[in-house]
Amino acid sequence: MAKVRKAVIPAAGLGTRFLPATKSIPKEMLPVVDKPSIQYVVEEAVAAGLTDVLIVSGRSKRAVEDHFDRNFELEHYLEAQGRTEILKSVQSSSDLADIHYVRQRDPLGLGHAVSVAREHVGNEPFVVLLADDIMVDGAQLLRSMIATYEERDRTVLALLEVPHESIGSYGCVAPGPGGDGDLVRVAGIVEKPAPEDAPSDLAVFGRYVLSPKIFDALDRITPGRGGELQLTDAIALLLAEEEVFGRTFTEGRHDIGQKIGFLRANIELALARPDLEDDMRALLAEITGTYGIEPRR
Repeated sequence: MAKVRKAVIPAAGLGTRFLPATKSIPKEMLPVVDKPSIQYVVEEAVAAGLTDVLIVSGRSKRAVEDHFDRNFELEHYLEAQGRTEILKSVQSSSDLADIHYVRQRDPLGLGHAVSVAREHVGNEPFVVLLADDIMVDGAQLLRSMIATYEERDRTVLALLEVPHESIGSYGCVAPGPGGDGDLVRVAGIVEKPAPEDAPSDLAVFGRYVLSPKIFDALDRITPGRGGELQLTDAIALLLAEEEVFGRTFTEGRHDIGQKIGFLRANIELALARPDLEDDMRALLAEITGTYGIEPRR
């Protein structure tokens, strides 16, 4: 069975939900506590054993490349000031992995973003991680997905059960017979169905371990809504030819592609930090007391 070695992170989106901030700052560089959101995604890939990372970027994304590069002037300044801890954190981002970049010149959807990784990936399985979602689980989900691929030589999707009324915002799978615990055999997949038409409440979440056969499937699909090439449509073609599996999970995900999810991620990850927890709890108590906000039951 082929070893999974490479990760692809699509990062060419315009970030319109976070305008006007993303007019000049890539959305992937918006900080969650004190790290750009994309760094959490790269760290997850590395924690799962993937050290070859391709970032699919677009115009105005130079800040992403600069972040993962060395900044000798800043490092020299921090070293001269004796600020060794912050120096280590600055250097760590440039030492995480072997990071490559390719441009997605046209905003033609996730399927197109994955297709431009073809030359770099070659005839190997690979992981796709969407930067709008960060996982705080020690890469447990991703490692289990990679292990499943390497055992079965089949594409594996991450699946999350969502409220029925929300399923129309996601790709959705129909589970088939023969599953085992959190391992699901995928019988069908559809992009953003109306809730009344959805085959289940299992949403495809932004982690995929894909067979290189996905590139041929991407060549065969046609543009859908908005003229975009949907990765879901290519997976549906792949599913007609071979098995596809899903790994369900329940914890660790932060949807930072939405404003409220982004704010929640900042609060929860700050509360998880020993150096910030006490001050953060005091701050939240002060804010809720000032506005008379009762805790949600």
